[in-house]
Amino acid sequence: MSKRMPATRALSLCIVAAACSTALQAQNVKPPKAQLWIDVSTGSMAGMPEMDMPAGVGGMGGMGGMLGGMMGGGGRGGAPTAYGLARGMNVMPPRVLDIAFYNSLKPGAEAQQLIPPGMRMGESLPLLPPRREAAAPAGEREPGEVPPDVERPRGRILIYWGCGETVRAGQPRVIDLASSSPSEFATAFAGRHAPDRGARIGANHVLYPNERNTVVLARESSLAGEHRIQGAGVPASMKFTLGEAQDVMPAIRLQSRGTLRDSIALSWSPVPQARAYYLHAMSGRGNDMVMWSSAETPDTGMGLFDYLPNATIEKWTREHVLLGAQATNCAVPRGIFAAAPGAREDATPMLRMMAYGGESNFAHPPRPADPKATWEPEWAVRVRVKSHTMAMLGQEPAERNGARQPAPASEAEAQAPAPVVEQPQPQPRLPTPGAILRGILGR
Repeated sequence: MSKRMPATRALSLCIVAAACSTALQAQNVKPPKAQLWIDVSTGSMAGMPEMDMPAGVGGMGGMGGMLGGMMGGGGRGGAPTAYGLARGMNVMPPRVLDIAFYNSLKPGAEAQQLIPPGMRMGESLPLLPPRREAAAPAGEREPGEVPPDVERPRGRILIYWGCGETVRAGQPRVIDLASSSPSEFATAFAGRHAPDRGARIGANHVLYPNERNTVVLARESSLAGEHRIQGAGVPASMKFTLGEAQDVMPAIRLQSRGTLRDSIALSWSPVPQARAYYLHAMSGRGNDMVMWSSAETPDTGMGLFDYLPNATIEKWTREHVLLGAQATNCAVPRGIFAAAPGAREDATPMLRMMAYGGESNFAHPPRPADPKATWEPEWAVRVRVKSHTMAMLGQEPAERNGARQPAPASEAEAQAPAPVVEQPQPQPRLPTPGAILRGILGR
């Protein structure tokens, strides 16, 4: 007499059989013959007016070059002359456009991208092979990678996390650099980050910007409209239309209130297209580095300042690593950046904020509905957008400290914009993980 199979075992066999059947029927997907990557980034300094670069040109003379050097800009007049700046925290120029194109039918051949009038960058953008020194942006490393020339670090990293006026129980998380092995330190410092989905640039790619054209996006520029790629071997069908989801994101309007010995209140207006937000601040305190983030997880957060896939944004928002799109405020816990006992003065923490706009993908022809049919697109396009800002915490505007503007002499003056009051401030420069280690912890 046969024995009856237990129900749980029968169910397991059914699940395995179904999985095998699905695997056998998986669609055969081949890489596209031509692939285009477009990265768009908007940067700003909180509390500072934007300095426009003249439309249709790549520079602002000596002032633009000086600001570009201090704030992450590229070459002439602060305009980027090499591909790759959109992945960083560039604020001069405020808007960065990176384009990379790979055509397997004619690798490395010059091409051009016909663009809509709303971009205000002319009728087309040239796509050229990278110069040897521009093939890989200098100094670019994976999140948490320790530069080889860093001395044995000393001191500690103190990590605080979460929005709130007071320090939570169990904080800070302490990473003792002197007692950590190189691998332990690298793992701790890297933290959470998503795999890179950008173009892996090589000699067979063609890029914008380049030495022939460094035109930058103006404040009113829009990518919305039809784009077309032309050139030797480029599929004749390679045209696509971008909309609001792929357009240049507005600057983040961030405000802060409070001294370093208080809880610092941060607030911002909702950013159109933003799917999630992330805030992170750091400062030196003696031999220690103090870090804080808006996440609900004890992480250095250094790997989150990049484009993120949509699925990752959704997952990390559910896990409270990122703030949701509806968030408009956060608070830095009281006193975490105050000077150590005996120090003459407080350091000035640098805060960075990200608004993730997401990723869009286009392909032609569309994926076949029949799972047995082979899909080999003629071309594919990936567009990523983000906006970011930086702020120096603990430095409040003069009117918050009791100073008053003089009364206007006339009704016309009363309706005119208030004059910008110049105040000496430290020149901001975004610290990279390598620079932090060399300048503060490595010495």
